[in-house]
Amino acid sequence: MSTSTTAPSAWAPLRVTAFRALWIAQLASLVGTWMQTVGAQWLLVDQPNAATLVALVQTAAMLPTLAFALPAGALADIVDRRRLLVGVQLFQVAVGALLVTLTVLDRLPPALLLTATFLLGVGTTLTIPAYQTLVGELVGRRQVKAAAALNGVAMNLARAIGPALAGLLVAQFGVAAVFALNAATYVALAVVLVRLRPPETEEPLLPERFAGALVAGARYVRHSPVVRRILLRTLVFVAPGAALWALLPLVASRLLDLDAFGYGLLLGALGVGAVLGAFLLPRIAAMLSPNRLAATAGLVFAAATAAALVPSLPVVMAALVPGGLAWLCMLATMNGSLQVFLPGWVRARGLSIYQMVFAGGQAVASVVWGVVANALGVAVALGIAAALLAVGALTVIRWPLRDTTGLDRDPAVYWPEPYLELEAEPDDGPVVVTVTYTVPPSEAAAFLDAMARVRRVKMRTGATSCAVFRDGADPTSFVEVAEYPSWAEHLRQHGGRLTGTDRAIEAEARRFAVTEPEVKHLLPPRVDED
Repeated sequence: MSTSTTAPSAWAPLRVTAFRALWIAQLASLVGTWMQTVGAQWLLVDQPNAATLVALVQTAAMLPTLAFALPAGALADIVDRRRLLVGVQLFQVAVGALLVTLTVLDRLPPALLLTATFLLGVGTTLTIPAYQTLVGELVGRRQVKAAAALNGVAMNLARAIGPALAGLLVAQFGVAAVFALNAATYVALAVVLVRLRPPETEEPLLPERFAGALVAGARYVRHSPVVRRILLRTLVFVAPGAALWALLPLVASRLLDLDAFGYGLLLGALGVGAVLGAFLLPRIAAMLSPNRLAATAGLVFAAATAAALVPSLPVVMAALVPGGLAWLCMLATMNGSLQVFLPGWVRARGLSIYQMVFAGGQAVASVVWGVVANALGVAVALGIAAALLAVGALTVIRWPLRDTTGLDRDPAVYWPEPYLELEAEPDDGPVVVTVTYTVPPSEAAAFLDAMARVRRVKMRTGATSCAVFRDGADPTSFVEVAEYPSWAEHLRQHGGRLTGTDRAIEAEARRFAVTEPEVKHLLPPRVDED
């Protein structure tokens, strides 16, 4: 992963008017989401099996991330993102209005409340990849990491402010007021989006269909070592790190004997750390490589988790501040690095898979840590989590982030137009493309090593299979055979899916050929073409 000594200011993205308006509206919406969660849980506290029902609120809110994150990313990559976001906000307004009405009428049973919570979670899942991709377009690639840090600040501020504000509103006006204010935040975000004029982007020559876009997104991540390693490092950090977030209410009530206000102080300490993290991240990133930053963040958050066992509020709060800083720096770096690396055509899908790993991993791990705490105690669970965080930080030696220094991630259209005598329809398939290379036997080993990297390029940008074969009658002849599900999927490689880095990888392989490689396009036969 690359570092930069001329990183933009932590607050530079806020100088972009469109991003500033969007960020403020998103902060309000996130506050409303946390208020909504508290209000829903409060309605269930007097129900039979209240403990289970209260826990199901978080499950209902998070389950859509696991189920619909990739489809959400596919939609964000193939439709107008701004219009998608506006539509989703209006859907959430409708759900919110229904909740308000049923609450006022006292006609909101637990099953319907959980269903509405699930629907709002679906809206949030549809919002995240489109929002993050739109932010990248607004601020530009150079400021993406700073924007990701600011989004992390918004999330942590909302986590600290939302529950406290919800408590005040519930006490003064009832749960319906909380639901109404949350619905109003969706209206505000929709208004900002309607007025937003994002920069124009070039329309693809061959728009993708939804099902194909899903497959293409998953295929890209599967065959991208850089993306897979970012996801691994995120999961190694988030899974044990979720223990502190999940068990913090129990730390407040059982270990520190605090009330709800004291719990708010602990959340506030983490929020202060996140704000400091956004401010300091550019300087930290300039001093530390991404791998050292990941290791340091893991160790700092491990120390914060362990410090939560100390029966002293000042000590715990002092430890949570650097803990919040480490959490923000780690996740903003992973998210920002991913946004910078992903090509535009698949960016929302890549970010949606990241969201599945981040939010889904945190949700599943939180349940596991709750079970561990019930069985062994809060102190033991936090001790185990701190140890796993420390061990996970050290695994960066074995599984480091991939170095992307100098990689050209801009689109590159460098393949010549295919020469065909037959007419091919976009849906024709499967299609086989062969490339024949003439390579001296002395260069064969180096050539095959280079072709392994070419194979990954073609697999992540459209091919369903790709392999190199050697002609048994001519040892100098090597044939690459790539299969595509359709002619359109292959043409998308010609039309902008490849990057400058992909061109360099292919050029490295072609330099071993003593003649110009011969390309053939094999199409499904048709009777009417005889």
